[in-house]
Amino acid sequence: MLRTHKIRCYPNATMRRVLEHACDYRRYCYNQALATWNELYDASVVLADKTARPNERQVRNELVNNKADWQYRRSARILQLAVHDLAQAWANFFNPEMPEHRKPRFKSKKRSRCSFKTDRAIIVNGKLRLDKPHGYRDRWYDIRLAEKPRWQGTVKLAAVVKEADGYYVCLSIDVSQPEPLPASQHVCGVDANIGQFVYNDGEAMSAIRGLTEQLVSLYHRVSLYQRRLARKRLANPKHFRSNNYRATKTKLQRTYQKVTRIQSDLLQKFTTMLVKANGTLAIEDLDVKHMKMNKRLAKNLHRSLFGRFKVLMKDKAQWYGRQLMIVDRFYPSTQRCSRCGLVKTGDDKLTLAGNVLHGTKHHEFHCYGCGAQLERDENAVQNLIQYAQGQAMS
Repeated sequence: MLRTHKIRCYPNATMRRVLEHACDYRRYCYNQALATWNELYDASVVLADKTARPNERQVRNELVNNKADWQYRRSARILQLAVHDLAQAWANFFNPEMPEHRKPRFKSKKRSRCSFKTDRAIIVNGKLRLDKPHGYRDRWYDIRLAEKPRWQGTVKLAAVVKEADGYYVCLSIDVSQPEPLPASQHVCGVDANIGQFVYNDGEAMSAIRGLTEQLVSLYHRVSLYQRRLARKRLANPKHFRSNNYRATKTKLQRTYQKVTRIQSDLLQKFTTMLVKANGTLAIEDLDVKHMKMNKRLAKNLHRSLFGRFKVLMKDKAQWYGRQLMIVDRFYPSTQRCSRCGLVKTGDDKLTLAGNVLHGTKHHEFHCYGCGAQLERDENAVQNLIQYAQGQAMS
């Protein structure tokens, strides 16, 4: 089973130039492969021959056969993995289960992410050793890492990425399945809301904030830097890339990096705690795409990371051997009373603003059948638990 560990790299001046050239070469190979792919596809359309449609092997052989002399001073695996990524991008574009995946586009040096992949990297004495091309004649050094890999195993893939504060390597390591956790009969339901996650911690209800005060402060800083950049582009649209512009852009990138790290740390710790403490977990399959159509809530919905939370829960439940139930998105967890089972319909429905007809607020749930007065989120969590228990018994 593959596990990925992202580690900070500290290359020397020589290896920094090597990494920069590798990132540029990866972008060059991807663009060349995309251009070749489009040409072969256009030719197959003109000939009306579906058997002549391009594929990964055909495009890769075309690029390898037409290599220039300078390309032999670059790693051959970068070219092959770039073509593999392009083939995967086309497969995702035509996959009916991924309707939002856009058509592959050419990569730009200014906008695209600086990265490359290799499957011949190894760890030697705690340092990263990349594969040295046969045509490279200069010195070659191992790259110092900030820490040792978290898992012991074979490195299957190494992806080097340049971020705002330096280089990082993502090591995909082939590890064995861990020992299963002790069996637990506890069922936990998690209700995802804008800015917080509500769940049952034993017999009591708990909540964890997804938008902390630190994150809110960082988002205000992001808005400040974006306004400054916009004013610079508006004042001098043809020559706005000054030193101050680049400095402000770097500050914006580092602020985004802080936001990403805080959110990732919060979600990683929260999901790990849920999986280790509970045997069965129930979460909602939210339709985030259509929820974001509300222009007043779109930004906060995006910052709440519902999709990332779902991906982490699936991965960790499989890793630790727990049962995860994805509740159907049409299940009325918000409208159903957890005491008597009455489902609100029509004008009695509870909206984001509460219920105007009955004068209830956003966080209040009043059952008109049994008269129960509950917290909206706690009632939804109890409904998720009952759904998971019903599915387990059936």
